[in-house]
Amino acid sequence: MNTTTKLSGFALGLAAVFGAAYGVGQLADPVTPAAETRHDAGDPTHGSAAQPSGSAGSSTDDAAAHLPGGLLVSDRGYTLAPVVAPAGEFAFRITGADGAPVTRYDVAHDKRMHLIVARRDLSGFRHVHPELAPDGTWRIASPLGGPGVWRAFADFTPTGGPALTLGVDVTVPGSLDARPLPTPATSTTVDGYTVSLAGSPQPGRAAELTLTISRGGTPVTDLQPYLGAYGHLVALRQGDLAYLHVHPEGAPGDGRTPAGPAVTFSAEFPSAGAYRLYLDFRHGDAVHTAEFTVVVGVTAVPDGPATSTPAVTTSPTATGAPSAGAGHGHD
Repeated sequence: MNTTTKLSGFALGLAAVFGAAYGVGQLADPVTPAAETRHDAGDPTHGSAAQPSGSAGSSTDDAAAHLPGGLLVSDRGYTLAPVVAPAGEFAFRITGADGAPVTRYDVAHDKRMHLIVARRDLSGFRHVHPELAPDGTWRIASPLGGPGVWRAFADFTPTGGPALTLGVDVTVPGSLDARPLPTPATSTTVDGYTVSLAGSPQPGRAAELTLTISRGGTPVTDLQPYLGAYGHLVALRQGDLAYLHVHPEGAPGDGRTPAGPAVTFSAEFPSAGAYRLYLDFRHGDAVHTAEFTVVVGVTAVPDGPATSTPAVTTSPTATGAPSAGAGHGHD
């Protein structure tokens, strides 16, 4: 049963308004769960989870090195800092260890900044690309389309620095119709496309996930490159929203990677649990997002009691249930 709640503005630690577009929405303290074995480091172009979120050095860095991406608002001297913005706009800066805004970034997958936002019940998702102003402020039309607590992920590589994913909570006040995570299924439909998912992920171990796209019963064999690939996959863990950004095997124009219908990823899930997967693919000169629920290492529906299984995990699954909140968006 859906539960309707009323959200209001609040200040928890970081009492800064993220933007006038959110009324009195304020930033919540960053999620900082106990350190766990890190499994999301690797070369993002080869499909392992893309962004390291910590490094060796101080004890703080050592702890961060064992966290999946997106759980920290500050890491390796870089901080995701909110900026007050006009109504309808989302703005932030990345500051360095000296507190000054970072103004130089490397291009990764055709963009210098990937901004992903997801409502904490995983019923809303957007992947957009803000523009950088000379003063180091990133700006874009607000991607938050409805009330709720949202997690904003900044996925970037500062020039001369490490690839990072920083995250922070943003509250959008208003009446919230909270929704449980959709139950697993093996296919979903979006914008007239059918996407199926196959594979057997296991916690802490790389596994192949293959997504196959068709339209009207016909396999799609002319996918268009999107951000330098035939597909981008973001996985968010239910609960703390640990972030995994994976990319497919091969690349457009490499002479060996077909433009569909199948897109294969190698992904490493850091722990057992329920995850929500978001596949972005481009066809017909438009970007489409297919959503899936994957249960790794447990034998229960996502909103029910979970019991551990032996070393073998459950197969990945998908859902065609519509998402609540803002829905999808790309820029």
